[in-house]
Amino acid sequence: MTAASSDPSARQSLALVIPVYNEEAVVPMLLSEIAAFRTAHPDVTQVVFVDDGSEDRTVELLQQGTAGRDGYWIVGFSRNFGHQLAITAGLGVVQTDAAVILDADLQDPLPVVAEMMDRWREGYDVVFAVRERREGEPGLKRLAAAAFYRFFRWMADLDMPLDTGDFRLVSRKVIDVYNRIGEQQPFVRGIVSWIGFNQIGIPYVRAPRAAGQSKYTLRKLIKLAMSGLTSFSDKPLRISIRLGIGVALLAVAGLLVALGAALFGGKGVTLSAVLIFVGFFFGGVQLLFLGVVGMYLLRVYEAVKGRPRYIVSSEWRSEGAGDLA
Repeated sequence: MTAASSDPSARQSLALVIPVYNEEAVVPMLLSEIAAFRTAHPDVTQVVFVDDGSEDRTVELLQQGTAGRDGYWIVGFSRNFGHQLAITAGLGVVQTDAAVILDADLQDPLPVVAEMMDRWREGYDVVFAVRERREGEPGLKRLAAAAFYRFFRWMADLDMPLDTGDFRLVSRKVIDVYNRIGEQQPFVRGIVSWIGFNQIGIPYVRAPRAAGQSKYTLRKLIKLAMSGLTSFSDKPLRISIRLGIGVALLAVAGLLVALGAALFGGKGVTLSAVLIFVGFFFGGVQLLFLGVVGMYLLRVYEAVKGRPRYIVSSEWRSEGAGDLA
């Protein structure tokens, strides 16, 4: 994509948006890395931590480690609402000209943020990080992640870059559009791709976690994948129609063959056995695609209920004497 022609000199301030959930093991290292980065990049004027209902000392350590330093915000959820809504809440309080979304586990390197800032100053509104390698992760997880991105790209009505997570820089105008969307179950990387504007990717190597364990269980990853698909694709519904037609034609053909064999003295599979298996097959297909339709209806149901997407139980801001670090 071509860079925008807007004046980059008008853009100065940047925020870091960091969801946290039971990350007490990594908080001291994270704060140290951020302090050093802000010293080298004083235009990072705001750091927003969104606590997604942590049950350990994460918030306490964040407050202790940032007390007396300017620009640190902690937004606390009343319970665990999920990583995507934590990002959404963080973008909702950002006051800067751009923001970078990154994980708390230091797998998203801060030096890459500096590269993102350079591309942003060239006029790009979205700078996303593309994972060349994923170090310290089991081969099965890497294979599953690669397969998901390619499957999603094939299924979704969206040109989402391959091998990209939520680690990205977004400009003020992208943030403003995102904050107006208001989806109950946002799929952040998909929405940012859908918003458009001038986007570019930069490669990086995803490092192992600095400490602690990943909070994204297999169940949460599957839920995120299904949320993304139902947000940006109607292809599962179209596939269900085609499959239904194909299965119906095959069933009719099979029944005609079995009926002919039974009527003309053929031996082998009886008509009753064929009917039983066909019934089971149709039942399974129906249950599968009733589930698919149900997932789409659930998204509508969640929207019409009108409940808030998340509940903020606390907000805390550091107060310093101008010391960025």
